[in-house]
Amino acid sequence: MLDALFAAASDDAEIRRKTVSELDLEKRIGELDKPVSAITALSAGPQIKIIAEIKRASPSMGELAAIDDVALLAKTYEAAGAHAISVLTERTGFRGSLADLKTASDSVNIPTLRKDFISSEYQLLEARANGASFALLILSWLTEADYRRLANFAHDIGLDVLTETHTISEIEIANNCGANLVGINTRNLETFKTDLSLFESMAHLLSDDAIKVAESSVRDEQDVLRYWNAGANAVLVGQALVTGDPAQLIPKFIDAT
Repeated sequence: MLDALFAAASDDAEIRRKTVSELDLEKRIGELDKPVSAITALSAGPQIKIIAEIKRASPSMGELAAIDDVALLAKTYEAAGAHAISVLTERTGFRGSLADLKTASDSVNIPTLRKDFISSEYQLLEARANGASFALLILSWLTEADYRRLANFAHDIGLDVLTETHTISEIEIANNCGANLVGINTRNLETFKTDLSLFESMAHLLSDDAIKVAESSVRDEQDVLRYWNAGANAVLVGQALVTGDPAQLIPKFIDAT
């Protein structure tokens, strides 16, 4: 499944490259203000930080929410107290788009994340050109050499990086590379099964200097509290928010800690 998702994302990027070149994207980036720092927004504080996700669908769950007004949802997240917004831009399995990323980024003053299956510098340029402050790099698929290359390029164009891990060996790579914003995804991207205890068992292995992000498996305040007690500085929440009332849920999640 993961190979297919990366292949589809790469193919889509190549199609877009035929009409929007790297030079076009670089020109757009040159006209933008410096992005809001995700590192500053998500750094350790007295309560958990929330990365609220704009998520229409997933390969495992199918349709989750129509989300006809991305700007309204982004503003709702921000008003409710979210510290950053994740925007799925993958088209096939998650029904996202770069247009969603740009709309969300233009609508709020908090950092936005391009969440996609990124394997090229072109996709990072797209992220920055469409207003993202940070981008996701997934160590379950990228080699260490590819990860280093892409992370360095992201930093060169002004993007922070959320480094996603799922195993001890991936955490070791993140630590060795000096990753400063590291997620542990408790969802297996091959089977899509979730296990919250995965974060609890591995969070202590992350570098003390890294901002620790728990990804997936958040259903309620109790899940948020478990992550907080295990050392999470932030949680990424998608399904619970798009299928519930984010104006009520986000404050509850924060206050749980």
